[in-house]
Amino acid sequence: MPSLYKSEAGKNEIITLYDEKLSDLNIDYKYKSVDSSYGKTNIIITGNPENPPLIIVHGSNGCAPISLETYPNLSSQYQVFAIDVLAQPNKSAETRLSMKDDSYGKWMNEIIASLKLENVTLVGFSFGGLVILKTLINQEDNIKEVFLAAPAYIVNGNPLKALFKIFIPMKMYMRTKKAKYVEKFLREVFTDRDEFAISYLSKVFLHFDMDFTPVPVISDAEAQEIQTAITLIAAKNDILFPGEKMLKRASKIFSSVKQTVLFENSKHVQNKTDNRKIEALIMK
Repeated sequence: MPSLYKSEAGKNEIITLYDEKLSDLNIDYKYKSVDSSYGKTNIIITGNPENPPLIIVHGSNGCAPISLETYPNLSSQYQVFAIDVLAQPNKSAETRLSMKDDSYGKWMNEIIASLKLENVTLVGFSFGGLVILKTLINQEDNIKEVFLAAPAYIVNGNPLKALFKIFIPMKMYMRTKKAKYVEKFLREVFTDRDEFAISYLSKVFLHFDMDFTPVPVISDAEAQEIQTAITLIAAKNDILFPGEKMLKRASKIFSSVKQTVLFENSKHVQNKTDNRKIEALIMK
């Protein structure tokens, strides 16, 4: 299988940033590699093993250290398992799964089974929300509840807006390597400026074969089958997955939504203030 990295040097640059971010977190952690039907999955584990288990799933073009930085306080109440999602610029296998079937759900349930976890809390941002919803569709017996922040797979935004405001700047950067295009992309997607995101995504856009497959949405029938308690956090100014549209559809198709939050001033990627609010919801 050909690598998703365009060069070994480019891969090394991305993994170096991964390692630097993890080191900067200054936390006690251990790595665990879990075999699955789809390849090895890298996991960063932190927190007391006597605490309830919680799995964090990062967004597209992300990695586990970013998840741990986003929600740094969860390890005070949970044993946290931060997953490197397959086929993303991180340390897991480069096996690209289909978003149209339940492969992501099967994969995550294999990970949960391999770790021998029960009554798991799942927390996912953006594409991580799709992974979690696929997990519930596939098998939700071991899942206690889920928290979805600006998740994919419920609604999609206006494709023309996304094209001009997000994808064209991304492509222009890939063509010209001019930093102004990365900055333009980030202004549309991030609520606040993020220096690490600028550095990391600049490398990912140039050196990693990203998946531009259109994101599907969950069917009414699949959503209605889900019984696990869902907390849904949406962002009003989210171009990719508009918050008000998301909450409107969710209220119609899910029977297990426990609570909803709409961040009025948030773009797709929440800022630190809103992430602390999400942590508070998770930690009750």
